[in-house]
Amino acid sequence: MNIPDNRLAQVVDKFELIEARMGATTDGAEIVQLGKDYAELKPVADGVRKLQAIRSEMADLQLMMEDPEMASMAKDEFQALKDQLPEIEKEVSILLLPKDKDDNASIVREIRAGTGGDEAAIFAGDLFSMYARYAALQGWRVEIESEAEADMGGYKEIVASISGAGAYGKMKFESGVHRVQRVPVTETQGRIHTSAATVAVLPEPEDIDIGFSMGDVRVDTMRASGAGGQHVNKTDSAVRMTHVPTGVVVVCDAKSQHMNRANAERLLKMKLYDMEKQRLDAERSEERKDQVGSGDRSERIRTYNFPQGRVTDHRINLTLYKLDKIVAGDELGDVIDTLIAEDQAAKLAAMEVG
Repeated sequence: MNIPDNRLAQVVDKFELIEARMGATTDGAEIVQLGKDYAELKPVADGVRKLQAIRSEMADLQLMMEDPEMASMAKDEFQALKDQLPEIEKEVSILLLPKDKDDNASIVREIRAGTGGDEAAIFAGDLFSMYARYAALQGWRVEIESEAEADMGGYKEIVASISGAGAYGKMKFESGVHRVQRVPVTETQGRIHTSAATVAVLPEPEDIDIGFSMGDVRVDTMRASGAGGQHVNKTDSAVRMTHVPTGVVVVCDAKSQHMNRANAERLLKMKLYDMEKQRLDAERSEERKDQVGSGDRSERIRTYNFPQGRVTDHRINLTLYKLDKIVAGDELGDVIDTLIAEDQAAKLAAMEVG
């Protein structure tokens, strides 16, 4: 992809303007925003400068090739740079792709047992553990917002917030139906069962402007369902909020009712924001069929086949035979990074066609 020189110059000019402004302003809010802009644009500017330097050197070498004494050496160096150029241009093209404004956001992840009874709940617990380990490897913080444990282990539902830079950008393709094929611990005859759990990943943007009003919300308090002994029995600490116009419901059941109210309102706003985001993603996916994420939470996206030791992501036809390491969370990144790369490639292809 041949990126125009003026496009590269615009990136460097913008970055240098941010650098200059950072050294001049004393406004606290502006300093914070400039810091974020700087951190986001620096890797792009570094890649652009590298590409500019190679192009400039190639132009100089072309002039040197006109000198009989320098031609041979200049030709070899020119060819070496020419061979590097396509890969570097591809890297810069990816850096220049439009960013999802929520990519750096923290997230709330909801995991619910689907078809499969007790085994589905156990699998939901396995998914939670897998993502918790992956989050720890990224340096993110995980906090459980609410949970409904199942009798045989695992969860009927578990909602957790994951705080850390880039969480949504890494995790956004995990939304959908995850299917497991294995012999359940509850199976006495060794038969393989197929069960499922659904995963939803909601971004937590800094500013949510969705016309939200608490006047549209019904708030109910109730007994918390989680562990807590006598505290649970005596205190109506759990909070359920229902957004009446849409019917969206959230529940938070930690011990503190005050904290539950604040978290429930935050989660409700995120769910409403996510509904709008899914609507827009669905519209865009109609226009760009090759994008990895369709936004459809009912889509079966991945199968974990224990007898064969394989994990298959159906969206990109990726199969890896290291199920244990992926389910443990240690090598889940191999799946996530491939999904991101495929999405970038699809966007690049769409840009070239356009």
